Amino acid sequence: MNRRPERMGPARRIAPWLGLLLLLLAGFAQADVFRPAYLELREAGSDTYDVTWKVPAQDETTRLALYVVLPEGTENVTEPRAVFVDGAVLERWRIRRPGGLVGQRIRIEGRATTVSDVIARVERADGTSQVERLKVDDPHFTVAAPAGTGEVAWAYLVLGIEHILAGIDHLLFVLALLLVVRGARRIVATVTAFTVAHSITLVAATLGWVHVPGPPVEAIIALSIVFVAAEVVHGLRGKPGLTARAPWLVAFSFGLLHGLGFAGALAEVGLPQVAIPVALLMFNVGVEVGQLLFVAAVLALGALLRRLPWRPPARLQYAAPYAIGTVAMFWVFERVASFWG
Repeated sequence: MNRRPERMGPARRIAPWLGLLLLLLAGFAQADVFRPAYLELREAGSDTYDVTWKVPAQDETTRLALYVVLPEGTENVTEPRAVFVDGAVLERWRIRRPGGLVGQRIRIEGRATTVSDVIARVERADGTSQVERLKVDDPHFTVAAPAGTGEVAWAYLVLGIEHILAGIDHLLFVLALLLVVRGARRIVATVTAFTVAHSITLVAATLGWVHVPGPPVEAIIALSIVFVAAEVVHGLRGKPGLTARAPWLVAFSFGLLHGLGFAGALAEVGLPQVAIPVALLMFNVGVEVGQLLFVAAVLALGALLRRLPWRPPARLQYAAPYAIGTVAMFWVFERVASFWG
């Protein structure tokens, strides 16, 4: 009895092309540990601010060439003191500028401005804050007057969208799930389970209810991608695994880990003390919006490629899961090695 060929879902239709692309990019893969440069200006008194400048580095002397340029008229009250901690050079000093910094432009200069993201945060004396993610082609921002709740909500919504769309490891996990799961209802259930899970741990870790070291979490997140990539291969060989039978269970279980990763990213930025619930909610909503945009793009591309007259060889279906698994396994080794770095 001949078996009827199995109908491929939209995500699987683009698997050969994705596999080729991922194999080309595998050599350039970098682990998605969210490590931007970070500038904090904390109002300490009349026209006075405490500055914290954190730059990714290999050691005390080897750091990214990024430097803060403060507005004219700014003077140092104390000289910068630098220490190397957790893969970054951390500088702290106090400044004073007559009239304060509101309305003033602050720039980041240096050879590495196109290499690293820069997050800037201004913490005001009244508890409000301003958070900016600076553009690599023009890294500057203007210190604003105290913002309302709406501005805080919008800033953290955009930050959440940008983080998930730049988070290659999180997107690869979702992509691997889409290569396993078929049917609109099962896809919705799987994505919902992932969302609920990462929302739980994002809130718990951000509010300090759960404390988990970052490096092991990042390594296990990479390992979760390897697991789902292997499940894709098992399905292609006619031996569907747990992910194919209960994708929502796998998505929920690993989603708890990915939420801890999102919390690590949010910890780099911090939360405004007077609007913690709003900022936390909108960051989570932003992560979800970015995730849904990615899922929609994958499914739309799959539907488009279905119309092409050319059909790739069946063997090429293995390219995507093997490429995803290879890149993820590289991240596992890299992140485990960082435990002793």
